[in-house]
Amino acid sequence: MPQTDELRLVEEAEAALVEARSAHSPVRHDLVGPEARDIRRVADELRTAIAEDQLLLAYQPKIHVRRQEISSAEALVRWHHPERGLVLPGDFIGAAEDGEVIDLLTLWTIRRAIDDQRTLLAAGHDLRIFINISGQLLADQAFVDATCRLVAEADAKLGFEVTETSVIRDPESAIANLQRFADIGIIVAIDDYGAGLSSLAYLKQLPARELKIDKLFVTQLTSSNRDPLIVRSTIDLAHALEMEVVAEGVETHAALALLTVMGCDMVQGFLISRPVALPALMAFLEEDQHHHVSRDSRASFNGLATAWKRG
Repeated sequence: MPQTDELRLVEEAEAALVEARSAHSPVRHDLVGPEARDIRRVADELRTAIAEDQLLLAYQPKIHVRRQEISSAEALVRWHHPERGLVLPGDFIGAAEDGEVIDLLTLWTIRRAIDDQRTLLAAGHDLRIFINISGQLLADQAFVDATCRLVAEADAKLGFEVTETSVIRDPESAIANLQRFADIGIIVAIDDYGAGLSSLAYLKQLPARELKIDKLFVTQLTSSNRDPLIVRSTIDLAHALEMEVVAEGVETHAALALLTVMGCDMVQGFLISRPVALPALMAFLEEDQHHHVSRDSRASFNGLATAWKRG
């Protein structure tokens, strides 16, 4: 323990002793700092949010470039806080992990995704739904067991997105549990590839069938000299490992056209659709709105195809 912590502990103990003698009763002093208290508060609120159904899922569809169809979507959790309004995941996922409620939150997400998938299927839309899985859950046997039961009982078509960094926490358990997921039909996707520690040693061991190129490279695809080379080499690498490639963060027709020329399999991003609630996703699918995006990208595709292949 650092010296400053030891001094604070002694000071707080002395103050508690004086207070206890004065009150003639036991006294407790909380040494938890403001940041830890905030995490605990958010975690407690999340437990309430899960119990009271304050959460919802937004879906961002993925286009399969060659087949020109949407066969999957990523589920993104949102929180309708009674006081703060709509809260995005970046403002509470970290607290959920540190406050040890990420398992409850993820199991809620899986259950809701399964229910929504049934609704989609009843309307004629057979989509695989991808869910982000926190690294700390890959070594949580209770979570893995509960997840496998849920998916098997529902016969659901799900995919789990994990980062390579999450596997590095506990490689043996993570790889074994990812294999369990793969064995019951869950597609494992490597998320944010290139953003962190990308290691071939781990990549080749994972039972992954999809690789998602981090949006940092995709958003700068047509304005950088190096990013196109990185993206193209990543696509070639993934294909060599028999994985399909997803590019996230596609926002322009030029980027979509260039990714198509490079052989990218699937794309997602604001150009296709922002994350939307289930009714809006169903309307998007029924109106075949992704075909408008494809038509508008053809001119960019023709010009870039010639330039890229020449280069």
